[in-house]
Amino acid sequence: MLMTAPQPSTSPGLSDGVLDQLTDFFRLLSDKTRLNILLLLRAGEQNVTALCEKLALPQPTVSHHLGLLRMNNLIDNRRAGKQVFYGLSRRFTELTDGVLHFKSDAFAVRLDPSAAQQTQDGADSAVA
Repeated sequence: MLMTAPQPSTSPGLSDGVLDQLTDFFRLLSDKTRLNILLLLRAGEQNVTALCEKLALPQPTVSHHLGLLRMNNLIDNRRAGKQVFYGLSRRFTELTDGVLHFKSDAFAVRLDPSAAQQTQDGADSAVA
């Protein structure tokens, strides 16, 4: 009797390549510091010093996370003299009320931090 290993199933209509891209995207967003950086950049470009102050983190830590976001095309940077300013990449568009919409060639993701807060507020009132 010949046994074959089961083939991994994929979602209908999504190729392995697209699933890999989504996995990489969510892996980047799974870090609290990187997610906070993206949310802070909704307000516009900022330099490392400003981000360090707002995040209460040392410069090497913030620079490391900025590098990962930049290498994955989630943020852009520009030089102004000795300073480097970071902002959201053109793949992000801000919708109403601070909601971010990210679009790649293969998928789109909506980041709505207010929805998470509303869910948390509802859970808090249900417990009370």
